Amino acid sequence: MSPLRVAIVGFGKIARDQHVPAIAATDGVELVAVASRNASLPGVAHAATLDELLSDGPPIDAVALCTPPQVRHAQAATALAAGKHVMLEKPPGATVAEINPLVSAATTAQRTLFATWHSRFAPAVEPARQLLAGRKVTAIKITWKEDVRVWHPGQAWIFEPGGLGVFDPGINALSILTRILPQPLFVTSAELAFPANREAPIAARLALSDAQGLKITAEFDFRQTGPQSWDIDLDTDGGPVTLSMGGARLRAAGTQLVDAADAEYAGLYRRFRELAATGESDVDLAPLQLVADAFLLGRRRTVEPYEDEP
Repeated sequence: MSPLRVAIVGFGKIARDQHVPAIAATDGVELVAVASRNASLPGVAHAATLDELLSDGPPIDAVALCTPPQVRHAQAATALAAGKHVMLEKPPGATVAEINPLVSAATTAQRTLFATWHSRFAPAVEPARQLLAGRKVTAIKITWKEDVRVWHPGQAWIFEPGGLGVFDPGINALSILTRILPQPLFVTSAELAFPANREAPIAARLALSDAQGLKITAEFDFRQTGPQSWDIDLDTDGGPVTLSMGGARLRAAGTQLVDAADAEYAGLYRRFRELAATGESDVDLAPLQLVADAFLLGRRRTVEPYEDEP
């Protein structure tokens, strides 16, 4: 079988640090081009824009859209219309409603649309889902705090409308939560902290539940310095369960069950290769819907201005 020829569109930190090595590590997937106004990769064909890539670039089968979410819908529509499979970095778009037309376009074009949630491919997530399938969960606490200056240096778009602010990492926790729990969840209240000079929150507190009244709390913060926190603590009828380090570690009742190296993006590309082989799509909007509902319900609190340099 010929390899899936992929072009990366948008070549920022995540594309360089995660997508490039993941493609190199995945059998049956080949990076053949990069489209970016500001960056290139030695030895790989380059175009300034997606349109230039499609008209003058090398033959490709698929694009991985790593651009900011505010521009991703138009790019995905263009790529699907050109007959390319499309991988969407998370979040899949700036709004929930803009994704459904892309699903329809992918179906019409008989091409794959893959809305990725990389944290679902963390090594402890599936073992946690299987463990919890045999237990009753009675309460959940999410603590997801990191330093925006470390993980998004100079990326002003993240604090613009549609950039999600602290929900850009926080949605990773919600993607894990909606994977490991079988029942639908919904937001019951939210408090969002907006810097005085920004249009997206730098911190948030959420309360969520399900139809049975499960108590779920989540704290997201972009101002964490020192050790970073990416933890989900669950109380169950079989004892406490903790997913930590963004889903890399699983501990239950005092026993370490999983502690493995990160291979999330390699998992994404294996899944993308499988989907593209059949033209099937994989689009789950539950994490994005929860974030959208947090904005709908959230009480807004203004906090000190945020500057890229402290």
